[in-house]
Amino acid sequence: MSTHDEVVAAATARAAALAARDRGALEALLHPRLRWTTYDGRVLDRAAYLAGNTAGELTWLSQTLEDVDVAVATDAVAVLTAVAVDVVRRGSGPAETFRLRLTQTWLREPGHGWRCLAGHAGPRS
Repeated sequence: MSTHDEVVAAATARAAALAARDRGALEALLHPRLRWTTYDGRVLDRAAYLAGNTAGELTWLSQTLEDVDVAVATDAVAVLTAVAVDVVRRGSGPAETFRLRLTQTWLREPGHGWRCLAGHAGPRS
């Protein structure tokens, strides 16, 4: 598998873990020093990202990635850009669909594989 394909597979697995509310799988794909900038400008560390996306009122129904591109810097660093199509529900409210530009920086580390170090999604449309 090419580095490009490995990074796309990791990003796809992260999206699936969001929809499954699988904290363990999601945590394994996130670097311990993760910094995620939300669509409204908040910057989250890994603990806050995990809490906000696997517990509480926000439920991911799906996330798909379109127009995916991967810039491979080295065999251990890559930047993925895409359009994320998010289907979410807050509490018992109706499902909502959003399209957001997405940028993720991925690092490959021995014993861990590809993990997301940084991400930014937005603006929301």
